[in-house]
Amino acid sequence: MIRWRGLVPAAQPGQRIGRARRVGGHDSQSGNAALELIILAPVIILLICMVIAAGRIAIAQGSVDAAARDAARQASIARTPAAALAAAQASASADLAGDGLNCQTSSIVPTNLDAAFGTPLGQPASVTFTVSCTVDLSGLVLRGLPGSLALSSTFTSPLDPYRGRSLGLGPAAPAADPASGGA
Repeated sequence: MIRWRGLVPAAQPGQRIGRARRVGGHDSQSGNAALELIILAPVIILLICMVIAAGRIAIAQGSVDAAARDAARQASIARTPAAALAAAQASASADLAGDGLNCQTSSIVPTNLDAAFGTPLGQPASVTFTVSCTVDLSGLVLRGLPGSLALSSTFTSPLDPYRGRSLGLGPAAPAADPASGGA
């Protein structure tokens, strides 16, 4: 027969009110904490991995956004389309490498570079660059995540309407027709 000690009826100064215990010294719920830990540990680990994955994706997207912004800005201060393209590609590549983002594939694509530099002085024009990067996620130990994720960002930067431009890559001027007597 098991004998139980009862609860202290009223707390006296210096005494604590406790729960009923068996006289043998073993608590009736002594194994519950270990069982709860075994059940909850995988859930907690899964949540931590999901937070890490979301953080890595957010940081990578921020780096791609910054690279697109810098590419468009560097292109907007160049004088020729060729210099704009070279400056944009160098700037975006340096940004992605500087942030430690190892892209499996990356591309830095201008949208309207020749048209922007072909705009006459005094008229507004802008250059647009799209930076794409495929980020490796295979280092995360989460099932259901893809091995890689393609991130992309587009940014537009205005050209100064009164800054001199040189048409380095623009469309060639039409040749004069010898039959019409043009020079």
